[in-house]
Amino acid sequence: MVGAGCYSLKNCIREESNFIPDGVEWIKDYAIKIDPKSYEVTLQKQGRIAYQVLIVATGVTYDFSMIEGLKEALDRGVVCSNYINPEKTWELLQKFKGGNAIFTQPTTPIKCGGAPQKAAYLSADYIRKHGLKEKSNVILALPGSVIFGVKIIAETLMQKVKEYDIHLKLGLAPVKIDIQKRTITFKNVLPNENQCIINDDPKLRTTILPENKVEIAFDFLHLAPPQTTHSFIKESGLTNSLGWVDVNIHSLQHNVYPNIFSLGDAAALPTAKTGAAIRKQVPVLVDNVLSYLKGKTIQNFDYQGYSSCPLVTGYGEMVLAEFNYKNEFTPDPKLKRMLIFDSYKPHWRLWILKKYILPYLYWNKMLKGIPV
Repeated sequence: MVGAGCYSLKNCIREESNFIPDGVEWIKDYAIKIDPKSYEVTLQKQGRIAYQVLIVATGVTYDFSMIEGLKEALDRGVVCSNYINPEKTWELLQKFKGGNAIFTQPTTPIKCGGAPQKAAYLSADYIRKHGLKEKSNVILALPGSVIFGVKIIAETLMQKVKEYDIHLKLGLAPVKIDIQKRTITFKNVLPNENQCIINDDPKLRTTILPENKVEIAFDFLHLAPPQTTHSFIKESGLTNSLGWVDVNIHSLQHNVYPNIFSLGDAAALPTAKTGAAIRKQVPVLVDNVLSYLKGKTIQNFDYQGYSSCPLVTGYGEMVLAEFNYKNEFTPDPKLKRMLIFDSYKPHWRLWILKKYILPYLYWNKMLKGIPV
């Protein structure tokens, strides 16, 4: 919403010290190593500290090297990303006067998998409202085989794609950005099932390349950077083969080291990486940590993969995608109190929830551990 000019970045920032609970020692230092066998964490300046129980909630970090030319493109301000600088996104969107506006994401898991789509829908709405639609091609290139994993939400998003005349390209993963030519190269990662084959297209200014690749010229390019766990997490022996902290997906307890737990973006949980997911993970993790400290057997396996993605589909409207490990649509019954009975459809009341209610709940309830 900051990247679309309808929310202020300053309203997204608070002093971290205001959210450290009483009785908690806040060590302002970087963790650089975890030794799960000796129960120690090594800090950059203060050395080693021992633990009885360790909770790993280190989130993700960006790996710009996974897309050739990405770092330079961001540094030069040729490409924008709400993940890096949403104010830059808004600046470039206002300067856009037509041509190809491309929105994409990498093959890695990312914070809020729907975020690149939100940028696309809001930008498409902006382009339409400013009379640029006939001079513009909005291209949404996604590496997956579907636009969204939850069927009822996917149907709604396909309607928005049609409404905005978005060129949806599935099975395309970004691999290179050339800031001199102002082109982005994609690799077709689903050659056997991709039904969205791109041909040489003068309108979209595409060029077919060898090895299942296609190059597209851009006048505006927004993307989510590739994301991964921090290197010291991978080097600790705590991760699975894909590099995420290896925990039981229902109890959040580590599968090898019983005194280690993990939640949030760093954990190997097959669901979307969102704040809403963490809100549901925390009670389960806390319950199990307390049981472990008391010498009891872990019994809480209640986390079923709940996550939520507030998909802003235009100025003044939003879809709320709530789902579990099975990609089942699981809307919160509390939405009925807001007179919202079909949250899989765009609704102005959901926009109010996104813009005003959720920020209040986040700063005043969630971060302070107050159930909502």
